[in-house]
Amino acid sequence: MPEAFRNGVSDVALPEIPYYDVGREGPVALVDLAADHLGQIVTEARRHYGGLALRVGDRATAQWLTRNGNPYRQEIAEIARRILIPGAFLLNLSYEWSCTSAAGPDPGGPGTRLMRTLDWPLDGIGRTVVVARHETAAGPYFNVTWPGYVGVLTAMAPGRFAAAINQPPAGRISGSCWFDWAIHRTGVWRRSALPPAHLLRQVFEQCADFQEAKSALTETPLCIPAFFTLAGADEEGVVIERQEHRACVHAAPFSISNHWIGFPMGGYHDRGTDTVGRRAAMDQVRDEVANDFTWVTPPILNRKTRVAVIASARRETLLVQGWEREQPATRVLSLRERLDGDTAQTSPAPTLAAPA
Repeated sequence: MPEAFRNGVSDVALPEIPYYDVGREGPVALVDLAADHLGQIVTEARRHYGGLALRVGDRATAQWLTRNGNPYRQEIAEIARRILIPGAFLLNLSYEWSCTSAAGPDPGGPGTRLMRTLDWPLDGIGRTVVVARHETAAGPYFNVTWPGYVGVLTAMAPGRFAAAINQPPAGRISGSCWFDWAIHRTGVWRRSALPPAHLLRQVFEQCADFQEAKSALTETPLCIPAFFTLAGADEEGVVIERQEHRACVHAAPFSISNHWIGFPMGGYHDRGTDTVGRRAAMDQVRDEVANDFTWVTPPILNRKTRVAVIASARRETLLVQGWEREQPATRVLSLRERLDGDTAQTSPAPTLAAPA
């Protein structure tokens, strides 16, 4: 079915994904530039988590960041000050999503291609995704993100690499998913290493090439496990299964969803919908499907799918689409077309006020 009309939804009737060039100003600039999107996220977060959970979670998260000297704690504090209501700290360290990702050959040309979907139970994330260009000492990168979020989950650095994070499953300790979650989070509270999304941001800000990025993602201690998919500008790519101090590296072509492959694990709680089926489906499409989103079908597509991305650092391409309720929620953003149109927003909008 043509990309302009899928699942009964006309692409031309959908909103565009905003693109912002924030230069060296960082994620705080997006709070002003994308105030409307941030307001929608905060409203959905209050509905999903509840005001009390956001207040308690903010307090505990802020203490953890301060105690560990987190390099981005001041940015999060400034975002919290600007939005005026609880949620900035907790949502920045939220780790409740599932994904399907792959690195493999790019049928559109030379280089390795990154493909990924991000699934999140929070409604509205698909409608409010943005793309931001950041300028750093290592070079620019384009971040698929949300206003108010300081980490990196999916991004592409032209001529260097593209990368994304998946979340591993939680180990099974008891028969209760929520009890085991609390036990695991108690362990995280005692650690001082970086969260995965903060490490990936440092990689995009500091690493000059694929090899530097691979070394950092493989060797840097983490406060919690993660899967990293890294696609280089040449014929190179890896999927890195990370525990806090250990790594298992798989050379591309390779796919990953939300279950361990390289580490022998005991019982664990499933993460997301049909993690085995999603990985198998990605294996089927990874190396040959065109650079469009026709591959975003069940089981890769499910009720929690919020974003789909294709990226190539070699060809400097980035395609992004937001999803809600198993339907497209935005038009497809083509970075190349957006840059050719020179439609990046750089001047701030009014600061977000607290909703009534």
